[in-house]
Amino acid sequence: MNDELTKIPSTALEQAAQEGMDEFLQVFVDAIYASIGGELNNETIGRLNADQVTLLAYHILREEVMDGGFVQLIHNGYGPFFFRNPFAKAVREMGLRDLYKLMNKARKLYGATHEQLEQDCLEEEFMALFEKFPQYDELDDEFVENEEEWTSLMAHYVDEHIENFATII
Repeated sequence: MNDELTKIPSTALEQAAQEGMDEFLQVFVDAIYASIGGELNNETIGRLNADQVTLLAYHILREEVMDGGFVQLIHNGYGPFFFRNPFAKAVREMGLRDLYKLMNKARKLYGATHEQLEQDCLEEEFMALFEKFPQYDELDDEFVENEEEWTSLMAHYVDEHIENFATII
């Protein structure tokens, strides 16, 4: 971890913690993104440790799936990031065992459908993908039903391992 770049003022952290788990996690997400110039890519990912990458990945997963489900996540190019990397194992080690199981189910579907989902298409063709791949609906529902609990578990993990995510100043 590049401690020189990933710093959070203690006052900002205290305020976010009082506002709730979403705000608490967002302080870390914002600080980590700031430390890598605002973009997670092949170059910047090497500047982060595994916990930081996993937190950013969880943030991306949550944003994409809550907005448009796994179909959108895969269509927007995140499939390889989640399904060809050890994200599922990382969240299991952080205590999110049910998310680990869900990601493994999604990985199996991804293997069979990713080529069609990753193709460039027009907006109406993209919308048709949801009807074409209804097998993702159950996974989307499971994510939405458990998102609050998983976010809480992630916040608890970050709180217990703050030094892995940022230096508090």
